[in-house]
Amino acid sequence: MKSQDETLEDWCRALLQALELEDIEIDVNEVLALAGVAAHSVVRPAAPLTTFIAGFAAGLASGSGRATDTASMQAAMAVARRLATDYAAAEASGA
Repeated sequence: MKSQDETLEDWCRALLQALELEDIEIDVNEVLALAGVAAHSVVRPAAPLTTFIAGFAAGLASGSGRATDTASMQAAMAVARRLATDYAAAEASGA
């Protein structure tokens, strides 16, 4: 029986292949960490929404040639992580 990590890596590889993105490197742990921040800082359903929007933004930046795939993904995830953290802080302070 495969571990959860092995299953996620296999799934990621299969999905990338199906979408013809075999050359893209995905840091599964980093994506999951962003999902965790969004889920705990905003609301649980924010996790898939946040990771989708960050990925979409990264794809647009990369596709336009403004940045490499890696830089685009890192920048989009950093913005999403910061916004989710700031959102939680604002909610906690009643803003």
